[in-house]
Amino acid sequence: MAVPLPEKTCYPEVMESTDVQFLLTLFSITYTCIELVAIATAVRAVRDTRTPQGSIAWAISLVTFPFITLPLYWIFGRRKFHGYVEAMRVGEKRFREMVRNRHDLPRVRALSARHRPDAPRCSFEHLAGIPFVGGNELELLVDGEATFEAVFKSIESARSYVLLQFFIVRAEGLGTRLRDLLLGKAAQGVQIKFLYDEIGCHDTPADFWRSMSAAGIEVRPFHTRRGRGNRFQLNFRNHRKIVIVDGHTAFVGGHNVGDEYLGLSKKLGHWRDTHLRISGPAVLGVRLSFTKDWYWATRELYVQDLSMPKTVGKADVLTLATGPTDNLEACSLMFIRAINASKKRFWIASPYYVPDSAVTKALQLASMRGVDVRIMLPRKADHLLVYLAGYSSLHDLSSVPGIRVYRYMDGFLHEKVFLADDELAGVGTANLDNRSFRLNFEMTMLVEDRAFCAQVEQMFLADFKRCVETDTDEYARKSVTYQTAVKFARLLSPIL
Repeated sequence: MAVPLPEKTCYPEVMESTDVQFLLTLFSITYTCIELVAIATAVRAVRDTRTPQGSIAWAISLVTFPFITLPLYWIFGRRKFHGYVEAMRVGEKRFREMVRNRHDLPRVRALSARHRPDAPRCSFEHLAGIPFVGGNELELLVDGEATFEAVFKSIESARSYVLLQFFIVRAEGLGTRLRDLLLGKAAQGVQIKFLYDEIGCHDTPADFWRSMSAAGIEVRPFHTRRGRGNRFQLNFRNHRKIVIVDGHTAFVGGHNVGDEYLGLSKKLGHWRDTHLRISGPAVLGVRLSFTKDWYWATRELYVQDLSMPKTVGKADVLTLATGPTDNLEACSLMFIRAINASKKRFWIASPYYVPDSAVTKALQLASMRGVDVRIMLPRKADHLLVYLAGYSSLHDLSSVPGIRVYRYMDGFLHEKVFLADDELAGVGTANLDNRSFRLNFEMTMLVEDRAFCAQVEQMFLADFKRCVETDTDEYARKSVTYQTAVKFARLLSPIL
């Protein structure tokens, strides 16, 4: 008689053991893969990171804490914006064909030939890749009301085209006024192209842009995540603020499009900012910068009339467009050269002060040789981490006496202006921090003109009266808790 086989029994503890073993195996495989990716990324970080300290920090963090550090490196770790230069090379041949027969361009390049190779302007021209050009008329625009009154008036006079580029555009108040004005000009047949940074405009409703597109205005984001290796990047920004009207007038400076730039912010109050209107040959440099950014965003080579704008004034002006695609760190080198060239004074206003070691040393050396070094910063903070890190950066200057620090009391200081002696001034979009030095696309208009520098001097003197003078050692007078917060903020200075 056959003996029946016992029924199979599933024991819960056996099943649980199998499930746990499977999960452990899966975790082990996943961790090994991520660790291998982290090691490969650490090798890349050692190769690409600018400083040995940064290389060590990224390498150790990536290998030790790969789950946390890998996404941080993909978002914040890269220092080069990939694809832009390659894209420019694609369009370069066609552009060269367009300008090949331009006889006035070589003449413009020769304007600086009479200067010694060691003259400051020669260094700036090497950084910009274009020369100073004379014959420009300038208007220093103080604060938002004066700036946008001039911008709107110029747009209203447009007959051919208007080019706009902003980091922030708010869909209310000032932004609505600008949109309505552009819609009216588009209806008149004026060609309008509007380039915006999608990170700066992350909260601008899509309907705002669609309403302009529907009227025939060409609106495009800059596409900071386009290109090889940029997909996960949120670190690069196009921070330029540009308006170009009919190729002969341009506006460059610190103002974005928002009601706070008119001083209507309840939190920050009066908004102290500076813009510059340029009319004359130097506008060509602004147009070339916009053309490059537009090509990156659209792959369309939009080249307006290449004729040199007419001479309308006396000022020599250089358009210095800088960014993370530069072979040299052109923005920080610009500040270093301006500081080193100063013999009598170097005054600078910036909303954010987190410079690198080279700029700090240049300021120290300037003070040591008797230059009147003054740094004007905001009293209020709009970005807390940058504000805190600034205390530590100022503390780095405390070993050299004589550097004067001013805190602006009448609202929020946002202007980006410097004055070197009586001969050179800079007005633009670049802050005195690592983000502007290496991560942002910026633009600074460098001016060699005594009459204009005298206007900038008077503007600074009026601002100093609205400041409280402090010193470089504010950090030492803070509480231990505050100092600790400052030090932690300083750790983030490479991405601030």
